[in-house]
Amino acid sequence: MLTGVSVSKSTQQRLVHRQDFEPEIADCGIKEMSIDGGKVRLRTPKGEPSQWRDYKGVNLHQCSVAAFFRDREGLVEWVNQQPLASPLVCLGDGHDGIWNLFAQLDPQIQRLEILDWYHLIENLGKVGGSQRRLDAVEACLWQGDLEGAVKLFDDWPHERVDRFIAYLTKHRHRIVNYSYYQAEGISIGSGEIESTVKQIGRRVKISGAQWHEDNVQQVLKHRCAYLNHQFSD
Repeated sequence: MLTGVSVSKSTQQRLVHRQDFEPEIADCGIKEMSIDGGKVRLRTPKGEPSQWRDYKGVNLHQCSVAAFFRDREGLVEWVNQQPLASPLVCLGDGHDGIWNLFAQLDPQIQRLEILDWYHLIENLGKVGGSQRRLDAVEACLWQGDLEGAVKLFDDWPHERVDRFIAYLTKHRHRIVNYSYYQAEGISIGSGEIESTVKQIGRRVKISGAQWHEDNVQQVLKHRCAYLNHQFSD
């Protein structure tokens, strides 16, 4: 498009792998961030089934994005290089791996961990039962009233209830007064990183795509450089 010269996809790919994409350093204070996982399909020998592997995406809200394949240390190092505010709002779903990454951030930074509201309500929906009860539990959780939410299940012993209460107990320090935080303009959902993972997926999950394991990180860097508008200068 830029030169009027046709460039084959294989040539484009070789150019991508020759390029050194410098990690983006935000030029604004980071008040919020979120982490989530995505999938990439690895190339396997002919006749063997496909292998899907995880990578981690990071969104520094309103600033920049990055993705890391099997490089937890690189992710933590990159985030710690950013101008992080304290407290720093950290958003994620219920997966332990995400909160373990947040725990490795600079200990001098005070973290405010918030469990994604929409993930919380999705798990509530799995309990089932009376819709009136579920609506009442949701109303309690919206105000951060964990004890009130749990009490509403007192008369209904069920294994799905037990699982949900165990989930609430595990994340109790991440369940906040969502109503208040939303009114204050603080994010209560991890939509930013979910959008980022989808946009990365538009490149790494194109029809029929399989990636050599050694090339995955470079492809992720290239896609994130595009999303960070590094090619617009």
